[in-house]
Amino acid sequence: MSRFLSNATNRIDAKGRVSVPSAFRSVLAERKVQELYCFQDFVFPAISVGGPDLLDRFERQIAAEDPFSTAANQMSLLIHGGGVFMKLDAEGRLMVTDFIRDFTGITSEVTFVGRADHFQLWEPEAFQALQATARQERRLAGKRSD
Repeated sequence: MSRFLSNATNRIDAKGRVSVPSAFRSVLAERKVQELYCFQDFVFPAISVGGPDLLDRFERQIAAEDPFSTAANQMSLLIHGGGVFMKLDAEGRLMVTDFIRDFTGITSEVTFVGRADHFQLWEPEAFQALQATARQERRLAGKRSD
């Protein structure tokens, strides 16, 4: 299955690059993704990363709205105004730009988090804290996967 699963933390090198986990690179290769669409997540302090199909999905949602509506304009501000295209280098590394650092608080390490059809870039401690909170809230609510 070509899904982004699991998480891994990698160190940023002296030139500001981080190696994308090999499992994630394999999914990108299987999907023939050459250019990455990256956007500032709507909920979490993370950068969401996927192929052009991810941007296409959001643009279809925007097109389904009245182009002058608040919903369409807000979505465009988030998707277009909070997004960039990036590419991996020949060694499978991603440049950790100010766009990524400023939104996430990432400094020296990046946690890559699988989200099925895309993955996210997180500051490691922020990811650990929010994952622990989500686990605790589900436990307290008595919710498990069925």
